[in-house]
Amino acid sequence: MGVIHGEEMVLNIGPQHPSTHGVLRMKVRTDGEILTQITPIIGYLHRCFEKHCENVTYEQCLPYTDRCDYIASMNNNFGYALAVERLMGISVPERVEYIRIIVAELNRIASHQLAIGTFGLDVGAFTPFLYCFRDRERILDLFEMLCGSRLLYNYIWVGGVSHDLPAGFVEKVYEFIDYFEPNIQEYNDILTFNKIFIERAADVGVLPEDVAISYGVTGPNLRGSGVKWDLRRHDPYSVYDKLDFDIPVGTGAMGTVGDCWDRYYVRIREMEESAKIIRQALDQMPREGDVHEALPKKVRPPKGSVYVRTESPRGELGYYIISDGKPKPFRLHMRSPALTALSVIDEIGRGWMLSDVLAILGSLDIVLGEIDR
Repeated sequence: MGVIHGEEMVLNIGPQHPSTHGVLRMKVRTDGEILTQITPIIGYLHRCFEKHCENVTYEQCLPYTDRCDYIASMNNNFGYALAVERLMGISVPERVEYIRIIVAELNRIASHQLAIGTFGLDVGAFTPFLYCFRDRERILDLFEMLCGSRLLYNYIWVGGVSHDLPAGFVEKVYEFIDYFEPNIQEYNDILTFNKIFIERAADVGVLPEDVAISYGVTGPNLRGSGVKWDLRRHDPYSVYDKLDFDIPVGTGAMGTVGDCWDRYYVRIREMEESAKIIRQALDQMPREGDVHEALPKKVRPPKGSVYVRTESPRGELGYYIISDGKPKPFRLHMRSPALTALSVIDEIGRGWMLSDVLAILGSLDIVLGEIDR
């Protein structure tokens, strides 16, 4: 009889705040329950990040980086500080390098906990969200102890960090890692290998390797498609080259390589690797040193330009800065890994059912504050 086509509908999903991804509107075309086109419409959270930064000093740019990917502020601070330091030719003390890695990996775990918890919400599982937030709160307690903030940290500065580690912080991080590593099995028991969750996520929203690369997708979304690419290993920065860790990739264990389940499971395994990195960094970190030793009295880079990329929880986070020798950046551009991830949703969403839209969106782990920078 051939294919029977129903009447095409155009539906709006949003503008709303689905889970914690941000304020987003998706215009979807459907043939009955089958998606024929997904058009993401962004800009509802626009914060003029780049133009703000071009009108304030380099030091004053740092808090704005917090507010882009507000789920991983430490990683945003880290990338920006590295870019300005490279422009100025600054080398930071070894103790600072390890402190930065410890807080960045703690923030990676906290970010992934939010990603997998809200992904569970997107497909109808509420309880895993509570488990993730239970453990995430312990990381936020550590950050509050470190710099007084639980979300927007402004901790990693150009040339160093704002505060040295407080007394007892190292011991509390060890305690957290000892507590957290066995808890990952709880996530697996309640969600990862749950039959209903597998049926909702496996074989859905498949992102082939070649499509991921052509769209510039990076991070866990790229690795979920089986591509073993991580800037911490393949273009190392700071002291990541001194640390031993694996790069998890999607294998199609429950369905097809590059499906929603693979992207989710890569994040589960990355939390295990981050815990290993933190433990090594704590062991190797010099116990003494002035974290303000390399702080410049005035951040005023010479004329020139620089592009520095780091591995944020969402992928390749890049900062491109042009300096004209003045205290303010002449041009500052941020490469958002979440933007490239969102751009692929139409490619991998067509042909699936309407009920799969939020599952596919949740598996990409976007943050609109970074997209609408």
